[in-house]
Amino acid sequence: MAAPPRGDARKCRPLPVALFEAHTTAELRAAERRLRAGIEQKREELRQMVGERYRDLIEAADTIAEMRRSAERLLGAVRGLQRGGAARPGPATHQSFYGAAAQLKLLLEVPEQLWGAVEGGRYLPAARLHLLGAHLRRQLQLDTPRARSSPILARFPILLRQVAAASHLRSTILQESKALLRCPTGSDQAVAEALCAIMLLEDSSPRQALADFLLARKLAIQQLLNQPHHGAGIKAQVCSLMELLTTTLYQAHAVFYTVPEGMAPDPALPCGLLFSTLESTTGQNPAGRGGVLEEDLKLSSWFKYLPESVVEFQPTLRTLAHPISQEYLRETLQQWITMCSDDIRTGVRTLLVYVKSMKGLAGIRDAVWELLSSESGSHSWEAVCRRLLDRPVSFWEELLQQLFLDRLQTLTKEGFDSISSSSKQLLALALQELEVKAGSCALSKQIQLEHNVALFLWSESPGDLPGDAAWVSVGQRGPFARSGLAMKAQALTPCVQSFCSTLDSKLKARLEDVLSYLPTDDSVPKEPAGPPRSAFDRFADAGTVQGLLRDHCVACIQHLLGCVREQLQSAQSQLGPPGDARLNAVLFMARLCQALPELCPHLQRCVLGQAGGAELAPKEPRSAKKLGKGKAQEVSPELAKWQGVKAELLQQSLLAYQLWSSAVTKGLVQGFTHTLLLDTAGSVLATATNWDEIEIQEETESGSSVTSKIRLPVQPSWHVQCLLFSLCQEVNRVGGHTLPKVTLQELLRSCLAEVLAAYEKLVEQKQEKRPDSFPLTQSRALQLLYDLRYLSIILTAKSEDTKPSRIKQDSGIEKVIDFLEGHIDPFDLDVFTPHLNGNLNRLVQRTSVLFGLLTGTENQYTSRGSALSSQELHNILPLASSQIRFGLLPLSMSSSRKSKSTARSTERVQVAPVLPREDEAARPGSLFRQLVTEDEDTVAPSLFKLGWLSGMTK
Repeated sequence: MAAPPRGDARKCRPLPVALFEAHTTAELRAAERRLRAGIEQKREELRQMVGERYRDLIEAADTIAEMRRSAERLLGAVRGLQRGGAARPGPATHQSFYGAAAQLKLLLEVPEQLWGAVEGGRYLPAARLHLLGAHLRRQLQLDTPRARSSPILARFPILLRQVAAASHLRSTILQESKALLRCPTGSDQAVAEALCAIMLLEDSSPRQALADFLLARKLAIQQLLNQPHHGAGIKAQVCSLMELLTTTLYQAHAVFYTVPEGMAPDPALPCGLLFSTLESTTGQNPAGRGGVLEEDLKLSSWFKYLPESVVEFQPTLRTLAHPISQEYLRETLQQWITMCSDDIRTGVRTLLVYVKSMKGLAGIRDAVWELLSSESGSHSWEAVCRRLLDRPVSFWEELLQQLFLDRLQTLTKEGFDSISSSSKQLLALALQELEVKAGSCALSKQIQLEHNVALFLWSESPGDLPGDAAWVSVGQRGPFARSGLAMKAQALTPCVQSFCSTLDSKLKARLEDVLSYLPTDDSVPKEPAGPPRSAFDRFADAGTVQGLLRDHCVACIQHLLGCVREQLQSAQSQLGPPGDARLNAVLFMARLCQALPELCPHLQRCVLGQAGGAELAPKEPRSAKKLGKGKAQEVSPELAKWQGVKAELLQQSLLAYQLWSSAVTKGLVQGFTHTLLLDTAGSVLATATNWDEIEIQEETESGSSVTSKIRLPVQPSWHVQCLLFSLCQEVNRVGGHTLPKVTLQELLRSCLAEVLAAYEKLVEQKQEKRPDSFPLTQSRALQLLYDLRYLSIILTAKSEDTKPSRIKQDSGIEKVIDFLEGHIDPFDLDVFTPHLNGNLNRLVQRTSVLFGLLTGTENQYTSRGSALSSQELHNILPLASSQIRFGLLPLSMSSSRKSKSTARSTERVQVAPVLPREDEAARPGSLFRQLVTEDEDTVAPSLFKLGWLSGMTK
């Protein structure tokens, strides 16, 4: 077998062997000596410790035995002295002397005992000791007029001080007892004893005691109300006040109320403590001798010499303490409550002035509710009130609720007044910035966007799409989450957004403050586990609070609307043509009134009185018209109020838009009228456009056909096109797709009226037949007739439910048309009319998209009365059921080339107006004409040559 390794063998050896291997013999002997010395030292210490403890026990046992023997000898000596003293009778003269000495001793001990009782809050024993002292002074004849010459006072002059201090002791006891009555934390028994002490010292009746108790509590109420108040201390003061009131009624029941005869007392409602305490204090059969004296006095050696009248002394009342009747108690307490109510209302109203938020009011109200609803505060409250006042009592509803509502109304009014004033200042500042001319270099980017909303609509910004647009769908977003594109789609400019955001943040802060006073969803559980008693309904006035919020919020918005109305009235007489800076301010106010209901969601919540964080507003009911024959849905008052606010805002917005539209119309039509009334040949040629040459077949009298050519206008005059194009530019500059339909219709209506007035002036001018005027030729009459009919079609406002065939022309337009037709040969007019109508229809179709902001979806030309030939398709843009901004692009090169060849084959000769080159380049459509007339032999065909926009150039 192989030997184990050396290391393992060393581990397996015993310890002594390992020690002998590791150390020398000298080292081992030295270690042995050290161990033996340590063992001997420990053994000696243990021996000494045990000896000392045993010696102490022996000495203690000897001492105890010696003390027992000494006590037994002492007790034996005392018993012997007692037996010897009792067996030896003393002389009778010494007995009376010892009695007087004991009384003097007791009289000197009474003040010390009395002060101890006062310091300990035991006022009834103090009063009894004071009466005992008075009894002793009468026994010793120290209160008589001849007391000064008494030999007792001569031998004991200290008694003079005792007699003088007696009245001071009495006033001290009375003062401390009444101070206890003012303390709301005193127990019922302490209050009863304090009242008994007052009755004994003043020899008063229970009714007087009730008056003293209520007067002390009234002083305590005044003291509470007059304390210095610092913020959070107001809640403690109001709660202390409520606690004092409830404690007063509880203690009045416990101290003064007595159960009628024949009615069993309720153990949970103690009562009659005053009379039971009086009976035990003044009873003739006390439960033992020396009821007034303290126990330590009875152990004194002189106590046995006191006479029986002193030992068995009991204080008495001069009159019997009859119980207080329930009627008197009820009337007195009711008078006390009425008397204190005025002080409480005045004081609490003064305290609430220092509460600056409704959250603070709610905190005070909730603290009062918790105090009165707690187990100690609500215990048998109804039974106590029924016994004392024969009615239920709610101090919150009778004293505090109206005060809190008044303060809440004041805070709401102040808050919304602040919002109104700040909004007015913000509006004035915004209007001041907007009225700066557009050419100024100091304009900020936001103001520039206000001057031209089209720049805002067609510019990109980082906030156009929300940051989580890639993974959060629109349906999952909150109701108030709006992207920049949504703002642009509604033409809500940054200035409008900033104003609405500022106003909404202030309304949110005000709403959150009010909501802290209103109940939340989890404030009252729907199915409570048990029926806990509530002292009062703390949310009973929630409807009133919501009404105050609604009324002041509506008043705030009406104040803002009043400011807007004043600004519009001041700007109405100063508005100039398009480009005037004051028009920007008018448009800002129009957009602001239009955007407030949507961009200020907390405005809607303030009016509707909704609670919750991000709840959606209730859907407004459909009108009775849309509901059909059924009953109209009833609208709640809150929703009706909100609809009224929105209606006022919309009305003010429409009024501002009306001012803008009238100013724009007046400025644009003024130039149109000036050009129309220019009565020179140059002006007529300058405004002329291309005419179309049409071949017609006429039948002669012989029956043969003759081909002839006629020339008819196919485009309106330049000033007509400039008018409509400038009108579209102005509408587009303010975000025309968001303008109210009423505003657009009013714009068209007023523009048509102004145009008609211009034509009527022309008619009057031609009817005067001045010799220097340019004659109205048939060609010009045809162009004017074409222009007027075209303008009447474009500018005629149509409602959604009005069919184009039912639109009747204005009588003024008919008169002008009749006048112009009178200058055309009747035979020619019959020949021209069908072709003129066809040209007019095609022109309306061509320009329906270019002037789409004016025509709208309901004004798109949809007539299909006459079938169009394939040769006319290239002049008509594709039509769609909805409004389109541009036409459709060609789908392929082959179709594009086909449309191009078709356009070439059917192109008619057009006569260009005789205009200078520089004027021609400045006319509308000149760019399109240049593109069309360019070289057509390029490789990549242009869209303008393929028929997409070619119709717009003709």
